[in-house]
Amino acid sequence: MAYIMIVDDDDDFSFATATVLEEAGHEVRVESNIPGAESSLKTKQPDLVILDAMFPENSSAGFELARKIRQFDGAVKHVPILMLTAVNSKFPLGFCDKDIDDAYMPVEDFLEKPVDFDILKNRVATLLKNSSTCILK
Repeated sequence: MAYIMIVDDDDDFSFATATVLEEAGHEVRVESNIPGAESSLKTKQPDLVILDAMFPENSSAGFELARKIRQFDGAVKHVPILMLTAVNSKFPLGFCDKDIDDAYMPVEDFLEKPVDFDILKNRVATLLKNSSTCILK
């Protein structure tokens, strides 16, 4: 199947999500901070990144990482990103999939936490199917 990177500081959520995706046959790597994610992205290109928006050190770190990924060299800049976050419960900004744009939120899809894992698996499958960077194993 695919190699998926989860970038989220919520260890419980990351573990549960990784378990669900591994049971679906995917290889999963979890990074709990932005520097770790950046390093991992340069080491092994994932087929999909599931990215939180907010981190303790910076409430917009996920948005910044998404923009940085799009500026990387090579194929990694085309890796699909699914933003999966509770940003709307912390800040009443009303982010949704209609806010996806190349300048501010360059991601392919957006889901709010808490998420139904069946919906998540379906979104992951769709993103991987539509991605030209996915290498099925």
